[in-house]
Amino acid sequence: MSTLWNSKALGPVLLGVLLLAAACAHHQAVVAPEPQSVPAPAVAAPAQEAPGTGTTTVTPEPRLSPAENPESGIRTSELPADLEQLNKAGYLKDAFFDTSKSALRPDARDALAADAAWLKEHPTVKLTIEGHCDERNTEEYNLALGWRRANAAKDYLVSLGVGAGQITTISYGEEKPFATCHNESCWSQNRRAHFVITAR
Repeated sequence: MSTLWNSKALGPVLLGVLLLAAACAHHQAVVAPEPQSVPAPAVAAPAQEAPGTGTTTVTPEPRLSPAENPESGIRTSELPADLEQLNKAGYLKDAFFDTSKSALRPDARDALAADAAWLKEHPTVKLTIEGHCDERNTEEYNLALGWRRANAAKDYLVSLGVGAGQITTISYGEEKPFATCHNESCWSQNRRAHFVITAR
């Protein structure tokens, strides 16, 4: 009789437990929130590590100053160290003159304009402009004419922006001819303002 009572009493208890479990499961299914889309986390940029840790960093190249990086031509540091070789290289062109004249001809102005551009790119270069004449006229006359020719060339260079401190002048008159025949083919070569680089 006790076993029968136990089975009769246990039946409703088990039934209640099963109903309760089913109700809970149903309740969870109903109230469970629908899945929502979650935005992907932003990817942070990698932090730069200190030098020597293996991380490659891009460093901008340093800019060169105008003196180190001239727009054209050759850098002063690359010029021949020997002044004799430097003068033989022909970076500077002479200016030529008419007989007994110190006025600059068009071809002389063109040569001096090219000289001025080169000298402005090499502001540490110093030079002497020599005034030369042909053998005609007196020594005194030719010495004075040589001075006028050298200074005419210097003044024109300075007017084009060359530093006056880069240039000195001297006159040799007829004392140091470039050509030694006694006619116009030589005389025309001796009437000049000649450039000699004295420092680089």
